[in-house]
Amino acid sequence: MNTLAVLRSAPSAPRGGISGDTFAKMINLSGRRRFTSQRVVLYTVLAAQNVPDALTTAREALGLFRAAHNALFQESADMPGLFSPALREAYLGPAQGHQRMLDFMELADRTLHAIESGWQRQVPGLLEQLVSSTTQLLVTLNAMTALYEQEAREHAQAMEHKLHSAMGEIRTISKQAQVVAMNARIVAARAGDVGKEFAVVATELISITTHIDTVLHGALGRAA
Repeated sequence: MNTLAVLRSAPSAPRGGISGDTFAKMINLSGRRRFTSQRVVLYTVLAAQNVPDALTTAREALGLFRAAHNALFQESADMPGLFSPALREAYLGPAQGHQRMLDFMELADRTLHAIESGWQRQVPGLLEQLVSSTTQLLVTLNAMTALYEQEAREHAQAMEHKLHSAMGEIRTISKQAQVVAMNARIVAARAGDVGKEFAVVATELISITTHIDTVLHGALGRAA
């Protein structure tokens, strides 16, 4: 089974294991691909016109585009790769987002090499192909950036739901502890002097659970 087939069939990574900072980084990298792709085309055209430093700038932009794409596509210690079915579909499905970007990078490389080598007959045709490829490439890049933004929104909603659920469970436990503490105070009062120390503990437990309830109420209000 080849690498792309493995990626297509790989199980989805849970969004809960991806931090908000990582989602922000993915959105930033996706936007960087969009920006640098246009920079590659612009400075390649200028390089063909012998504008000083345009060739170097085009090469640098292509390097940034390639690095951003690899960071998003390949799973690593810092990045989750194609962590959802929607992303795998966008990169490896009928739209062939991954292949489209590979083709763009390969065409840009060939065009820049032709300019560097002084192959004047080849340059116009390669430039025309490069420029004409950018329209569909931009459509793909815009769609992918929107997809990362959607994944980030769904992640935030899921985290909010988990937060509310966890706080609800803590509040339930707190209320149960309050009931136990109240019962303990009643038992201690009936026990007279023997139960005084127990009554102190029960009173402190009520104070703690009341404080927990107040904190939870404030936290739930801020999360709403």
